[in-house]
Amino acid sequence: KRIRELGLDHMEIEWVHGVRLKEDKASEIRKVAEDNDVSLTVHGPYYVNLNANDPKKRAASRQRIVDSCVLGQIAGAKSVCFHAAFYLGQTKEQVFDQVLSEMMKIEEEVKKRGADKIWISPELTGKPSQFGDLQEILALAKNLDQTRICLDFAHFFARYAGAKYNYQEFKDVLLEIKKELGKELLENLHIHYSGIEYSGKGERRHLDLDKSNFNYKAMLKALKDEKVGGYMVCEGPNLEIDALKAKEYYEKL
Repeated sequence: KRIRELGLDHMEIEWVHGVRLKEDKASEIRKVAEDNDVSLTVHGPYYVNLNANDPKKRAASRQRIVDSCVLGQIAGAKSVCFHAAFYLGQTKEQVFDQVLSEMMKIEEEVKKRGADKIWISPELTGKPSQFGDLQEILALAKNLDQTRICLDFAHFFARYAGAKYNYQEFKDVLLEIKKELGKELLENLHIHYSGIEYSGKGERRHLDLDKSNFNYKAMLKALKDEKVGGYMVCEGPNLEIDALKAKEYYEKL
C-alpha cells in the first residue's frame, strides 16, 4: 500500500536471510499487491553457492531457490533472483557446467511443485570472484527452460571497477541480451540498480545514487531507447528516494 502511496509501481520481496513465510500469508501478499496494482519480484537468500564443494551445501542452496520460487509464485511475484555461485579457484568452464547441472535440478523440482510460471533469474554479480558475468547468465538462460536473467547494472559497473560506465556500454549489454535471448526477454526484464562503491576486486557496498559515480542517467536512457520493459528495483540504502529519483528522470526522457 505504501509503494502505491509513494507513486511507485513495483516492489522486491527480500528473502535474503531465508524464506520464512507460510502459503496463506503469501496469498495475502498477492491480494494486496493486486488490489494496489503493484508488481512483485523476489530476492532469494544470500546463502547460495551452487558450486560448493560439499554436496549438502549444494542441496541446501537448491532448496532455498526452490522455496523462493514456490512461495514467490503463490505471492504473485514474476521473478526470483539470486547470486548463483563462486568460482573457488576453478575454471569458468568447470563452474558453468556445475551451475548448469544444479539449475537443471532446480527447474525440475520447481515444476514438480507447481511453480512453473515464475522466472528463475540468476543475477549478474558484482565481483570477478563470483560466477555471474553477462555471458554466463545469458548462457544459462539459453540452455534452460524457465531460467531468465537478473540484469544488475550497478554490479556490471562494479565488476569491471568502474570501466563500464557510459551510454554505449549499457546499450551494448541490452543489444547482447536481445541477440542471445530475443526481443521478448528484453521486454520482460528483471533489473537492479543503485549507486555503488567498488575496488579492483569489484563491488564493496551499495550507495545512494548521488554518492556514487554510477551513471544511472545513461542507464535509463539506454533502457528507454531500446524499449526495455519489465521490473526495475533500486537496491540503494534509501530505496524509495532513489527509486522516485530514477522514475522521475526516466519519465522526462
